[in-house]
Amino acid sequence: MTIQEIFDLAIKMGRRADPRPEEEIQKQLARIKREHDALPKSQKEYFPQEKLTNPYLDSAIHHIAQPQKEIKKILVVIDPSGTDMMLARELGVDLVLVHHPLGKSLALLDENMEMQLYVYKKYGVPINIIEGLMRRRIQEVGRSVHMANQYLPVDTAKLLNINLINIHSPTDNLLDEFLVKMLAELKPEFVEEIINRMFEIPEFQESSRRGTPTKIFAGGMKNYCGKIMVDMTGGTTGSEKIYPHMANAGIGTILTMHRPENHVKIIEKSFINMIVAPHIASDSLGMNLFGDELEKKNIRIFPAGGFIRVSRIKDKKGQIVNPIN
Repeated sequence: MTIQEIFDLAIKMGRRADPRPEEEIQKQLARIKREHDALPKSQKEYFPQEKLTNPYLDSAIHHIAQPQKEIKKILVVIDPSGTDMMLARELGVDLVLVHHPLGKSLALLDENMEMQLYVYKKYGVPINIIEGLMRRRIQEVGRSVHMANQYLPVDTAKLLNINLINIHSPTDNLLDEFLVKMLAELKPEFVEEIINRMFEIPEFQESSRRGTPTKIFAGGMKNYCGKIMVDMTGGTTGSEKIYPHMANAGIGTILTMHRPENHVKIIEKSFINMIVAPHIASDSLGMNLFGDELEKKNIRIFPAGGFIRVSRIKDKKGQIVNPIN
């Protein structure tokens, strides 16, 4: 596979696992095209063209040294560093695949958060409420990333002539879909049933060994679950003012990967159980679901930068191969 083929596969898989219907994704792209077409001619040449075709602006190709190069070895990391770039050079890999946004995908992170409107809508929160709250939060994130030095790792990759891409929301979508299906099969009545099931997942087992298990940050083990919301995608954390409205929509439990402290206090006051799966293990699970597809195409994966590699590809005996064990 070439780098473009790898990236296109990630976007395709992300769209297939997206919590929104495909028609909503198409509406998003159509709206962006209208905004592009309305720009003055003097500004159009500076418009990021990927916004017209890529529904996940927190994912991007950052540097390709050899466009037609066949990729056989990939260094996969959650967060990139200069050390990882040097490690990639030392290992002689063909590509560094990063999870979290960097470069242009970090600069455009806020524009990816509109997905959350449809996620909350799906769980019963009125669209006018979530829209009003999320517009403010999206603006806040936009101001935050606007002042960041987004291109540090990208510039390093270019100087070292290392191929670099990042995949964020598409693999978060895979994670979200995985957990939604898990809960649909489990049909838990109490919070402890979810916790027990999470401890059966290899990435979360390894994270527990490393000192970061799945935890309850609000509510209790013996509490009833009520309606469960899986909140694992959408760019970054949404508005802290949404939780009373979630409670009114009948949501009794949230399964997520991170929440700031000021959110926790409001969640407690809203009588919602919050289960927090370890952030890096959660990201690793989503990346593993994508990584398995690359491995099937004879691409070797080198885990680094916090990435917990677990393969779910079955061997000749029908057993799942788990490198951790």
